[in-house]
Amino acid sequence: MKKLTGIILGTVMAGMLASTAIAADNIKIAFIDPLSGGFAATGQDGLAQYRFAAEELVNKTGGVLGGTKFEIVPFDNKISPKESLIQLQVAIDQGIRFIAQGNSSGVAHAITAAVKKHNKRNPDKRVLFLNYSAVDPALTNDKCNFWHFRFDANADIKMDALTDIISANKDIKKIYLIGQDYSFGKAVAAAAVKYLGQKRPDVEIVGNELHPIGKVKDFTPYARKIISSGADAMITGNWGSDMVGLGKSMIAAGFKNPMYTYYAASTGITKIFGADGKGPLKLVGEGQINPPASDRADAYAKAYKAKYPDNDLGQPRIANVIEMLAKAIDKAGTASDMVAVGTALEGMEHDSIWGSKILMRAKDHQAIQDVHIFGHTDEGVAHDFDNSGFGLKVENTVKMASADSATTCKMERP
Repeated sequence: MKKLTGIILGTVMAGMLASTAIAADNIKIAFIDPLSGGFAATGQDGLAQYRFAAEELVNKTGGVLGGTKFEIVPFDNKISPKESLIQLQVAIDQGIRFIAQGNSSGVAHAITAAVKKHNKRNPDKRVLFLNYSAVDPALTNDKCNFWHFRFDANADIKMDALTDIISANKDIKKIYLIGQDYSFGKAVAAAAVKYLGQKRPDVEIVGNELHPIGKVKDFTPYARKIISSGADAMITGNWGSDMVGLGKSMIAAGFKNPMYTYYAASTGITKIFGADGKGPLKLVGEGQINPPASDRADAYAKAYKAKYPDNDLGQPRIANVIEMLAKAIDKAGTASDMVAVGTALEGMEHDSIWGSKILMRAKDHQAIQDVHIFGHTDEGVAHDFDNSGFGLKVENTVKMASADSATTCKMERP
């Protein structure tokens, strides 16, 4: 009996060791974003999308380097730059060489600076920063570096596309700008002032206001101020709980004019707007799922919803991050030499699952892609958000938006 028990125990232990060895061989990607607190819904949604993309687009299709799988490892940064740097170091200490982050450009600035410093001091333990959603233009301008790659269109690119649509609407004479008081919110406001001045100098900006990020509990005073200004339209870069709060207050205050946004969808926002958002609510972004860009995109979206019925594909660029990283690793022939992987990634052209070509521009590591203006609607929506029946449908598209835009980036390569 003792001998049998020993055999069984030995078999179990061998299986556990084999499993551990397999996990240790996985290529790990650290996901550093808010998983608790007021912005947890956005972070949890992003984590689910990363895990799904890794499994569906890489692990189930044979992996990279002849069969190695991707593994997403979550780290809660509580939307704090300081906490993000702590979690970054924990990830590096665990041997993780790929860092994914997107929520808050303030956090992204802290991470990109820390990565640059770390890589200079530790050439044998270099890491790459995969920025999937932090869109302060400075990150691919004055603050650019070889180790940072941005997969989302930056705030200037999005505003350029958005103001093309606004400038064509001659009913808009007055516009109100409102956003979160940090680098991204300031960048959105500056871009709006710049592009409206160029395209519609007759439009009066009747408000240009920033509020504390994640601190406002009741946006009613802001909504009243916007309405009393006589604004014909509003522009906001708010996201997460701040978009939810602003959206609720604007609806309650009876604002019926166009609301041009960057992130007014999913994580409860779409459900809150519901029928009240149909018509006035617009969003600028990438990734086409309504109508689906292809049968493959449609199947991917359906499979995601089947696995995560309470989540949405609100950040489709995450699929681009995973596929492009996999291609770069295979091209480089390694997942440990970050110079080789980074060199393979910069300048890469990729046919996205969402129907757009993606160019990772070599001169500044800014992804160039189609940018869409979406309308919040329940008509022709194959894939809704928040299980609400409402979703985002493409109304206008700017092909390869700002492909020739200038950059102040002076890239220093290793």
